[in-house]
Amino acid sequence: MATSPPLAERMRPESIDNYVGQKHLLGPGAVLRKSIESNNLPSMILWGPPGVGKTTLAYIISKQLSRPFFNLSAINAGVKEIREVIEKATASQRMYQEQPVLFIDEIHRFSKTQQDSLLGAVEKGIITLIGATTENPSFEVISALLSRCQIYVLRPLEKEDLIHLVDQASKTDPYLRSKKIKIEQYDALLRISGGDARKLLNVLELVVHAAGEKEAIITNGFVLAQVQQNMALYDKTGEQHYDIISAFIKSIRGSDPNAAVYWLARMIEGGEDPLFIARRLLILASEDIGNANPNALLLANNCFQAVNVIGWPESRIILSQTVTYLASSPKSNAAYEAINKAQSLVKETGDLSVPLHLRNAPTKLMKSLDYGKDYQYAHAYEGNFIEQEFMPESLSGQLLYNPGNNSAELKLREYLRKRWKDKYPY
Repeated sequence: MATSPPLAERMRPESIDNYVGQKHLLGPGAVLRKSIESNNLPSMILWGPPGVGKTTLAYIISKQLSRPFFNLSAINAGVKEIREVIEKATASQRMYQEQPVLFIDEIHRFSKTQQDSLLGAVEKGIITLIGATTENPSFEVISALLSRCQIYVLRPLEKEDLIHLVDQASKTDPYLRSKKIKIEQYDALLRISGGDARKLLNVLELVVHAAGEKEAIITNGFVLAQVQQNMALYDKTGEQHYDIISAFIKSIRGSDPNAAVYWLARMIEGGEDPLFIARRLLILASEDIGNANPNALLLANNCFQAVNVIGWPESRIILSQTVTYLASSPKSNAAYEAINKAQSLVKETGDLSVPLHLRNAPTKLMKSLDYGKDYQYAHAYEGNFIEQEFMPESLSGQLLYNPGNNSAELKLREYLRKRWKDKYPY
């Protein structure tokens, strides 16, 4: 048992029919399934969270279409390795007359230069590229490569999918079948997995193995006890990725710089991408601090730019400075709440007309229709303000931005109260 592959690897499906989840892509008549069945396969980016089957899907595609399969990891492959594998793919295509599949895991970690080195092979049809990423490809994949690929979004596995995987492994895996297993509760297994099939199966194997020769009665309590005793295993393999980033963000939001920098250290020691961390700080600076301290967004943006230039290991210092500053900053989610309310209002009220006095009037016809008539230019009035209506008439008086209870936003609240008086009461 000690030398056998992990359960997740042993249970890896080898055909679309055995693949669990992603019915929107692979169900009968779905877009990706039709491409595979017609052997009209585009280069593609598979975007989704860990453990939903990106690598497995790439392997299944190449096997089902009898295509040569080449595999690179963006963590340890450079331009040299990319060129070497493209040369092998070219030779393979000449020999077998089939377009090889080049699968690149974590393609978001490739630099622009590395991604550029793929363009020629994709354009000439030497390879069908399948890239896998947990990050938004709009930000992480160069536009030239993105324009040559289809983007397929893989969704987190549903509860029914995860339970099916547990039951299937219990019944079909030789090691698990040799054990006496009784699953009384699934909740802890599912919660720990976070929708990650790989993590789910590895936790299942750990729990069964921990039972020894006794019957493995799987309850929520037994699962949690075993996982807590073996927590280091999951830290080292990075499978707590989303749990740790959640704890990290919540520590900053909760104004605890000590906890925040601890979780930062956990991510650094686990080999996390520094840009992934810096991007989360940019989001947090607006979502959780906002106008309570506008400098937070400036610092977070500077942090992102600096980390992009510096890289590891020095970026840890820049990240630490930013994290401790954001955690120690006043907090407000008023801007976040404002856009949420505004979007809900738009969905509820539809496409309301822009008031005539706010419309541009670049032509005589528009002027004759009263476009821009009665608009009052704020800078022409004392204090650079004149009370007028800026919302559609039916929404007049809607309160969307409610400044938070902190010194910076209390000043904004007072500014608005003085100007709008009873129209926007606070």
